[in-house]
Amino acid sequence: MASCRWHICKMRKRSITIGGHPTSITLEDAFWDELDALAKARQLSLSALVRDIDEKRGGPGNLASALRLHVLEALKRKISRA
Repeated sequence: MASCRWHICKMRKRSITIGGHPTSITLEDAFWDELDALAKARQLSLSALVRDIDEKRGGPGNLASALRLHVLEALKRKISRA
């Protein structure tokens, strides 16, 4: 898992195709790491997971924010099960 302190947080841009359309998303490494883990746990590609999250947000808005919120919710569920 990537270490991310508030004062030194590395951002990474990735190009992902969603519904046949390429898009670029910039997130902190820690969020990419968690999204990769979530995709693997669901036996999905990262692109497929991002597409699912994008479809469920149901409308305009910031995709990067939706991805961060998805990771946050997944981690909250994981903690509540522990």
